[in-house]
Amino acid sequence: MGDVFAGRYELVDPLGEGGTGVVWRVWDHRHQQYAAAKVLRQVDASSLLRFMREQSLRLEHPHILTPTGWAGEDDKVLFTMPIASGGSVATLISDYGPLPVRLTAELLDQLLSALEATHAQNVIHRDVKPANLLLDATGTGHPWLWLGDFGIAAGGDAPRLTQGPYTVGTPGYVAPEAFELGWQPTPAADLYAAGMCAVEMLTGAHPAPDADIATLLAAAHREEPVPDSLVAVVAQLGHATVNERYAHAGEARAELRATGLLEPLEAHRLLGDVEVFDHTPALPHGWSEHGPTEVDDADPSIAAPPMAAAPTVSTMPPPPPPQQRHEPARKMRAVALAAILMGLGVVLIAVSLFVVFG
Repeated sequence: MGDVFAGRYELVDPLGEGGTGVVWRVWDHRHQQYAAAKVLRQVDASSLLRFMREQSLRLEHPHILTPTGWAGEDDKVLFTMPIASGGSVATLISDYGPLPVRLTAELLDQLLSALEATHAQNVIHRDVKPANLLLDATGTGHPWLWLGDFGIAAGGDAPRLTQGPYTVGTPGYVAPEAFELGWQPTPAADLYAAGMCAVEMLTGAHPAPDADIATLLAAAHREEPVPDSLVAVVAQLGHATVNERYAHAGEARAELRATGLLEPLEAHRLLGDVEVFDHTPALPHGWSEHGPTEVDDADPSIAAPPMAAAPTVSTMPPPPPPQQRHEPARKMRAVALAAILMGLGVVLIAVSLFVVFG
């Protein structure tokens, strides 16, 4: 917390952690607003190549969350994107358990729309899972989903960054064929993961890889049964045999729409008892929605409460303004570096004189 990248992005607090890095809430000093920023976990050739692939993606689609900028300093790099303030589908399932049928159908349709656009650009996401399905904080309004985290995405003709009889992705959402030696990423793998996400939304739990989806959905403990038409779509998406799945996301969307579950409804009927709350953690003490603030530590009314009493509030002391915190350290480092260089210069001159004049 408190580090500033490239003199612009100040780390405020971590929002989540993925396979390739940690996502932070950052304060953009140039634009005077918050953003989400993924900081690369490990610096090596393949990690950097994946990182640069992700930040270079510019997929223009209303249900795709792509990077907006990037910065690098020393051995660290990050890229920024808008903050999805409604949490994720994983959070929604954790809070409410199985989701309403029509809400699941709506979220699945938006996901398939994002995958359709992604695959049209010859990009395979390879890590579709509820944690990467981000939500706008619409409350009791109509839900809005973004597909995020393209950290291990691959192009159909891009060089492979992994070799051997293994694959990258999140266990439980990786298509069975991906474990075969020599497998190349295909859209079918993303469709399998989308089917697994739908199963999790409808049951509240992720199924075993060899589970029969139709049987599982029929036996799910729900207040409302899952219509056979939706069961058929989800089962074909998550079919273990690649040739039995839909050919592309557009085909799956067409059959999903044919179920009639996407007909316009009032938001409260679509959501049932579910509300897409703002799951973004509270800002640390000393920060406001307008960025870092100066606070008076002597005022007990603004002191940070103990974590046990208010676990969503940071107990860290308020950070001083960025310029007070970072500028002295930079000046001291500059002075120390100058002194070292001057010392080296004196030594080199002395050695040169000794060599010349004996």
